[in-house]
Amino acid sequence: MKTKKDNIAEYILYLWQMEDYLRAFPQQAEATTELHELNEMMHREGIIESGHLQLASNALDELEELHAQLLDEDAMYRAAIMRLQPSLNLLKAKTDRPTMSDIEACLLLLYQIMMLRLQKKEITPETAQVQQQATQLLQFLSKTYRDFDISK
Repeated sequence: MKTKKDNIAEYILYLWQMEDYLRAFPQQAEATTELHELNEMMHREGIIESGHLQLASNALDELEELHAQLLDEDAMYRAAIMRLQPSLNLLKAKTDRPTMSDIEACLLLLYQIMMLRLQKKEITPETAQVQQQATQLLQFLSKTYRDFDISK
């Protein structure tokens, strides 16, 4: 299983994917110990039909804290998020949660693109460009998180 320390953004995306997998194929919950444990958590947390595991929410909160810190301290990071802002605002407007954070919107974008690719659907060049920008931003955040976490 992915870990937060390895790559916190991939960890969140992985948890989201496993949640959706277990919702689509509940009979697979016993296939591995990991799936069984995640399924048990989903039952305990009451998110069998929708929602995210507390593990994913906590990791997202940590990423959000780092994001806020970098916005205050890093001009290059601030510029990168500003370039993404129009695309993120469009994405958020198309959801049932238009006030979601920019980092959650980046993760949602990457997750939706991953789902489209699994369905063998094409994405536009514009979407691919936004995907690249969001990926770079999340890679930077994940690396910064890992470097910061190791130094604790």
